[in-house]
Amino acid sequence: MTRHDLRHQGETMLRTLFGSTAQPAGLANLLTEAAYGGIWTRPELSLHDRLICSIAALGVGPRLKALRRHIGAGLDHGLTAEAIREILVQASLYSGFSAAEESLALAGEVFAERGIQFPADPPEDASLEELDRRGAALMADLHGSRATQGYAAPDNPVTGQLYPAAIRFGYGEIWSRPGLERRERALVAVAAFTALRLPEQAAKFGQSALNVGLTKAQVIEAIIQTAPLTGFPPALNALGAISAAFGA
Repeated sequence: MTRHDLRHQGETMLRTLFGSTAQPAGLANLLTEAAYGGIWTRPELSLHDRLICSIAALGVGPRLKALRRHIGAGLDHGLTAEAIREILVQASLYSGFSAAEESLALAGEVFAERGIQFPADPPEDASLEELDRRGAALMADLHGSRATQGYAAPDNPVTGQLYPAAIRFGYGEIWSRPGLERRERALVAVAAFTALRLPEQAAKFGQSALNVGLTKAQVIEAIIQTAPLTGFPPALNALGAISAAFGA
């Protein structure tokens, strides 16, 4: 393949996603070739899944200008408003709920521009005890024997001051909400942790993603997808971590 071929491939993908091949001044054809020609067209992950990873990676910043474009592309290519809301809510679990103040407000603007009503919040009728039970069960299903290792160890008196809240509201509430399948939530986690430069967590959830329907190739692609959006070094660090985890 020549650079011309790669650029043509990238321009086709740009039109598919955004209806235009326009790129920011100064970058020449770097995005066209490296990102949209070289990464977005790789066969191991569907366009639907790549948009989930992209929105998650951009949402943890949040990088609002790029996030706006990708939310629009997501709506154009099959993501529902509910799914986009859930990607941004879950991403904010990892980057801080303060990020959701901006990312969800932006999503609301994009929805309104398209005449889409912002989806109603799901019911919150479970008791705290039920959230704890549901969260522990989901965490065990997702992570298996690794669910109680490291900072998740129940007998750690230091991390134990915070981690029960992560189980209750992370797994018991957010991971249990409608709008995304578990395999999709695993993509959100892998992409978000990679963008946040947390390779150990990206590797942990990358391993667990195999328990909810993703393949090793798809986990690797979820990490690669973040590279042009939030940096090649964080993606390479996460790939190193997942390589070691898969090798083990």
